[in-house]
Amino acid sequence: MSSSLRRGTLAATTLALAAVSLTACGAGNDAQTLEIRPDNAATHVGVIKVQNANIVTDTAGSGEATVTARIFNDGEKDQTLKGVYIKGARAELSPAKGEKKLVVPAGGSLALGGRGKASALIADAEKAGVKDGNAQALTFDLSRTGPVKLRATVLPAENAYKTVGPSSSPSPSQSPSRRTPEHGPSDSASPSGSAEPGEASPSSSAPAGAEEQAGH
Repeated sequence: MSSSLRRGTLAATTLALAAVSLTACGAGNDAQTLEIRPDNAATHVGVIKVQNANIVTDTAGSGEATVTARIFNDGEKDQTLKGVYIKGARAELSPAKGEKKLVVPAGGSLALGGRGKASALIADAEKAGVKDGNAQALTFDLSRTGPVKLRATVLPAENAYKTVGPSSSPSPSQSPSRRTPEHGPSDSASPSGSAEPGEASPSSSAPAGAEEQAGH
């Protein structure tokens, strides 16, 4: 083999190795990107889907925080939101104006947070360890599906979240239904019925642990 041919072969090999190296780097970057989770948490358990979940803290220093989310019900029966929990605290629930319960209608949704909508207020968020920037463990307890767990980002009531912060929540005098039972989510679905089959498999394990519920 001539020297010129050998040089050509070596050059081609070097280019091929460089291309493989770049491809590997690209795959690695893509893989890391896929691991990044969105700021607005979401999960799906049975027929219940929770989207855009956040915990919004009061910038006025009251120590309060609200839970914002959209809860969808793909089932054929209404469900009631019985409780919202973070580690060490249970949110005080208030139905939307004109409503008596926080109902997630069959084939519909329930919005938490914002004027005129249902609210979930954490009265002493600081004591419960809620801090801006955290990914806080959060549990929604539904009457038929039971506990639905995820981690929600903690954000201050600023910019787009200003209208869903604690100052936008109904006052206790407007919401007598806040006197909720002291018990936490049950260890199984409500006796009134089990979760109906959903199109997607549950993305969360069954009942929340005691460490994520108040009063245990």
